[in-house]
Amino acid sequence: MRPSFLKIGIGLTIIGIVWLSFIFNEGDKIWEEFSLTSKDSFEIQMDFKGSDIGYYKVFMPNFSGKGVFIQVLDQNRNVISDNIVETKLSVGYFDFEEGLHVLKISNLSEDKMDLEVEFGTTNGKEMVIPGIVTLIGGLMVVFASYIKLRDYRIAQPDENIS
Repeated sequence: MRPSFLKIGIGLTIIGIVWLSFIFNEGDKIWEEFSLTSKDSFEIQMDFKGSDIGYYKVFMPNFSGKGVFIQVLDQNRNVISDNIVETKLSVGYFDFEEGLHVLKISNLSEDKMDLEVEFGTTNGKEMVIPGIVTLIGGLMVVFASYIKLRDYRIAQPDENIS
């Protein structure tokens, strides 16, 4: 029995997604949990290799509506990215070149704030092939669904039933 076009598409999509998540999890990252008092700041440093896309994830478990100010600095302390985070969970991305980079987080509120921060690389350059596999699988699912629905007819009752 031959697998259908739809089943092959679903299989390729699942393989691509699992492959992408595995590559992302293999990236270099640092995870810190800390508290910031009023107008205080905290820095995390990481030495990135090559050039790629980096990310930071900020989670505030006891979010009270006030945010934090985040800056990503390169080895010369030049600002690569800055953002005010005013949500419980936020993820930001930035392009980096090889060298030491710093994630600086400053408390904007008058209250003490607990934070969980993750800082690392996405391994974006290694995600091209699994991304293409996922795209092909998704397109196969859409095409197979279109073919099945194109020939689908809904039975209509006769109008002249007496």
